Amino acid sequence: MNVRPATPADLETIVRFNAALARETEDVALDEKRLRPGVRAVFDDPRRGRYFLLEDDGRPIAQLLVTFEWSDWRNGDFWWIQSVYVERAHRRRGAYRALHEHVVSAARVAGACGVRLYVERANGAARAVYERLGLAAAPYEMLETDFVIRRERHG
Repeated sequence: MNVRPATPADLETIVRFNAALARETEDVALDEKRLRPGVRAVFDDPRRGRYFLLEDDGRPIAQLLVTFEWSDWRNGDFWWIQSVYVERAHRRRGAYRALHEHVVSAARVAGACGVRLYVERANGAARAVYERLGLAAAPYEMLETDFVIRRERHG
């Protein structure tokens, strides 16, 4: 398996992975007319982020997106891991670990102040993977106002 930066030629793979991710984790059907230009925007402006793909025999099987958040307290960027997707047939085989270790190493080399991610509360399997890789709950809770995706709030 090989981790590599994604290129614009990977656009359709990333769109497909993101749509599958949203369906599986949040039961959300993303609007591909919005998603496709959203993915393209990352390639058009590298300040928005960087996609990484994991390949098996030259075929993409997993992805993640890194975005950046400036921390004035730390005088550095946090690298946020987002849009993590591993094809079902390749789960529990070290695919995410390979992506994660690659990104953490790249963040250290780039002088980032840390790596962060958020996980859907109900996604216990993903949370367990992240914790095994050394991530721990932060003392913060995320709040948002989402102008695009409407969800039913339960409980």
